[in-house]
Amino acid sequence: MLTDPRLMLLSPGDSVYVLRDQIAAGEAVLVGGVAVTFGQALGLGHKIARLAVAQGDKVIKYGAPIGRASRAIAPGDHVHLHNLVSDYTPTYALNGGT
Repeated sequence: MLTDPRLMLLSPGDSVYVLRDQIAAGEAVLVGGVAVTFGQALGLGHKIARLAVAQGDKVIKYGAPIGRASRAIAPGDHVHLHNLVSDYTPTYALNGGT
């Protein structure tokens, strides 16, 4: 599968890629051979889903769970506070009390 070289896989079992560079709003990025366009600019270090993650399932980065999906996440989705509840930082106020 073709994946944009600006996306870095930190560990083979990760469900997310990490951005190695900035992506401008409206720019297309290949994620597993599929072109994904983002409505907003994304900065260095942001996460992009490599795999589908069901609501409530763990999101894996560095080969370890970093949180759980607060809603379903599709491959190519931006993974951040709007769809991820951290295992380490209290985000209940940002995620509707969950």
